[in-house]
Amino acid sequence: MRKVLNSLEAKNKRERQRETLEKFIDSPVDFLVRHNISPNLLSYIGFFCSLAAAFFIAIGATYFPIWFAWPAPFLIFWSGVFDVFDGEVARKRGEETQAGAFLDSNLDRLSDAAIILGMIYGNLIHFLLGFFILFLILMISYTRSRAENEDVDMKGVGLMERAERLVYIMFILSFENWIYFLSLIFVKNLILLFLTEYFFLFFILVFTGLLILTIGQRIVFTYKALRKSEVKVE
Repeated sequence: MRKVLNSLEAKNKRERQRETLEKFIDSPVDFLVRHNISPNLLSYIGFFCSLAAAFFIAIGATYFPIWFAWPAPFLIFWSGVFDVFDGEVARKRGEETQAGAFLDSNLDRLSDAAIILGMIYGNLIHFLLGFFILFLILMISYTRSRAENEDVDMKGVGLMERAERLVYIMFILSFENWIYFLSLIFVKNLILLFLTEYFFLFFILVFTGLLILTIGQRIVFTYKALRKSEVKVE
């Protein structure tokens, strides 16, 4: 019974995500399809948005004056948007290919790595924690790839898929800048001083924990699905 519930939960998550996305992206996706924009081009644009975001993070833009600190979260947002657009455009144009999926997956991993390396270089996180986070992100991708090689559908499985990771990072970068900016105005506010020191670290540690949870969810889901298929074969 629990196996059925796990499968239904993943399916319901995918359905909710699609219903929400369709409300916002149908018009721009139709525009891109009408103008014959290639899904691969959209993948490259999303990738370069991530590289640009990583650059701004690396040079410390999070602590620039508030009007100049927006590029990193803004570019991370558009990286995620184009990551959605490329798949939807490919689907609507009937161009969902293995080559396109392979390219998109690898660009996503390079994008993830660039953003985390930007955080390390920009001294937002310790390099050991940064490389551990990068390892976890790659493991999340690997568990899905390995499971799908065994014909296990992994769409929607796990709390922190790529979209959720990008949204999380985008928000903590934005809040970090606001807290830093307010601490400069209210220099004697002890709460703001405390948040300035520990806010980002705390939420990065929460992020790390959620990544570990996601890996666990995917391993358990895949193991149960494979055990179920083995029982059926027997």
